[in-house]
Amino acid sequence: MKKHPHAKVSNVRRRKRRSTQRASKVVPITDKQHNSKPIIQRTSSLNDQKQSILSTQNHQWTLPNTLKYHPNTTEAFQFPLEKKIDRWSNTGSLDIARYTHAASRLTNGKVLVTGGFNSNGVLNSTVSYDPSAGLWAATGNMQYTRCYHTTSVLANGNALATAGFNGTGSLNSAELYDISTGLWTVTGNMTYARYAHTASVLTNGQVLVTGGTNSVPVSGSELYDSSTGVWTTIGSINYARYSHTASVLTNGKVLIAGGIGASGTSLISAELYNPSAGTWVTTVNMNYVRAYHTATVLTNGKVLVTGGFGSSYLNNAELYDPSTGLWSVTGNMNYVRVYHTASILTNGKVLVAGGTGTGGVSLNSAELYDPSTGLWTVTGNMTYARYSHTASILTNGKVLVTGGADSGPAINSSELYQP
Repeated sequence: MKKHPHAKVSNVRRRKRRSTQRASKVVPITDKQHNSKPIIQRTSSLNDQKQSILSTQNHQWTLPNTLKYHPNTTEAFQFPLEKKIDRWSNTGSLDIARYTHAASRLTNGKVLVTGGFNSNGVLNSTVSYDPSAGLWAATGNMQYTRCYHTTSVLANGNALATAGFNGTGSLNSAELYDISTGLWTVTGNMTYARYAHTASVLTNGQVLVTGGTNSVPVSGSELYDSSTGVWTTIGSINYARYSHTASVLTNGKVLIAGGIGASGTSLISAELYNPSAGTWVTTVNMNYVRAYHTATVLTNGKVLVTGGFGSSYLNNAELYDPSTGLWSVTGNMNYVRVYHTASILTNGKVLVAGGTGTGGVSLNSAELYDPSTGLWTVTGNMTYARYSHTASILTNGKVLVTGGADSGPAINSSELYQP
């Protein structure tokens, strides 16, 4: 029989249609692949007691009363339950569990962790993390035990540790870590003893220390000159404060915001330090009173302030625009948080992790802020819930989270976030 001239073409078309149908077959999404549970309404009463007692055989160590808060309120929060991508991985553990410590990324890429406290008391031990090996190693001890202190990396690569709390009172001492030897040496004392202060490295290389507390909030601010090892007092801030934030802006000025004031309540005020004039001026108030919050300078030069404690735990966030001097509200976080961390990633997004949430419970949740949309999205949970920890951006773009406490004792774990 003579074949139709278009029979071969027709067969090819039928085969293509069958192939296309197989390739485009839709696989139904199951509940295991996507969590489709509805939004949950959660209402909790916040615990009005949060206290950490440090005991040894001969001493009893007590967390300073000025750093405790006693909220007693009821709030309702909504958050979506969604599939979280596992971006966290455990890395080596610290030699000693600790929280309220300090951490700085050194010029050699390693992360230096100093001081803090645990059930044995306030610490002077220091350790460094090597990202290339994923290992922790002990390095020289500080000359003084300290927690609630700061460490700042200087232009010469050394690290400056300032002030803090030693278990009995505030410190005015400062010391230097030599990156080449791993040893600490004492440098000039500050004029004011303080803890829960801030330290900012200015564009001229000097270190600006502001606020803090020494039984009462401190208004005095001072500058450290690494070339001389000498501190110089400068003008006082307009409102004494501690547990505030300090951010070096792209124009070289320093923005301080919030904190606990002389009345013992959270502040709404913000101030600017001008290094060229050596003066402080008030700027527009934030939209919310807050302390124990975070502040992050974004790639567009704005400052993102998140969470903290006002008259209750906060999940709100706001932006400061240095070009206008104004604050604007941005999207709310999915969780209320205090004592959390915020880190700007290489893609410009901000990672917020851990902290204390509703009911005074430690959090292992993390979320991302997208400056282009002003919205927050939940990302993978950390392995361990923690607050009063540290977060450091590594040279490879990962985030190293270290130590902290989990509604009780200090923890020695550390983990990495892969953006």
